[in-house]
Amino acid sequence: MTANPVAGDLAGLSPSAVSLRGSWDDLPATVVAAIESHVGPVERVEPARDGYSSHVAATVSSGRCRVFVKGLRTDHPAAVAQGCEVSVNPFVVPLGPRLLWRVEADGWDVLGFEHLEGRRAEYRAGSGDLPLVAGAMTELGSVAGRKAPVPRAEQRWAPYLAGPAQERMVRGDSLLHTDWHHTNMLVTPDGQVRLVDWATATRGAAWIDPACWVVWLVYAGNTPHTAERCASLVPAWGAAEPAVLDAFAEVLARYWRYVAEHHPNRMTGELRDASERWAAYRRSPGPARP
Repeated sequence: MTANPVAGDLAGLSPSAVSLRGSWDDLPATVVAAIESHVGPVERVEPARDGYSSHVAATVSSGRCRVFVKGLRTDHPAAVAQGCEVSVNPFVVPLGPRLLWRVEADGWDVLGFEHLEGRRAEYRAGSGDLPLVAGAMTELGSVAGRKAPVPRAEQRWAPYLAGPAQERMVRGDSLLHTDWHHTNMLVTPDGQVRLVDWATATRGAAWIDPACWVVWLVYAGNTPHTAERCASLVPAWGAAEPAVLDAFAEVLARYWRYVAEHHPNRMTGELRDASERWAAYRRSPGPARP
């Protein structure tokens, strides 16, 4: 199977690059100077704790502002993720952070976003954050994605779709985030959820986002049944035919098997297992599903 991923997709990273993370000190002086032309002299750099798809990711403070900075070397295949974030940003603000500036210099592509105060969402069963995430997902579902210059779902998952019928199944004009890792969901002090890291934004059927979320919820320790109850808080989930969800569970299982095989580590293995548990649940005759 040959992967055909979108920008920051794990399937598109080389086997030796499951994590690309370097440090602020990797930036050439010319790039730092270009950044400081936007923010002023940098006084403090706080490296991001989470994420894998940027060479540099940090909260940067100066005397006049605080911004979140993420950058990639332009010679890396994942650098196209920067362009995806730039293209999708006008469509997702204020649900996502506003892009403030872009620096392209000396072999680097660096983006500066508004800094968001918040904590990572908690995905454990019964967490009060789960309805908040579902609410943000529902809000995103109201964003028209027809004009968003992002890959289509039938492109994103092409290697894992079983023929033209499944290609038609995933088509749509909803703007999708697709990477529902809890670290990409920031719960702000006022109880809102803001979505960060739009590198894998996709256009497709509205039910795809809650379906992707199910795998992350199972990965976080929820049962497939409990995960689907959370997904059912999103109207698009209830609008999907059960057979469609059955089929897409198999698509995601194939995707995560590929990722785990080509990028073996604890996280990818557990995501493979989570996707397979969900697919098996969808195949089982068990009790009525949410």
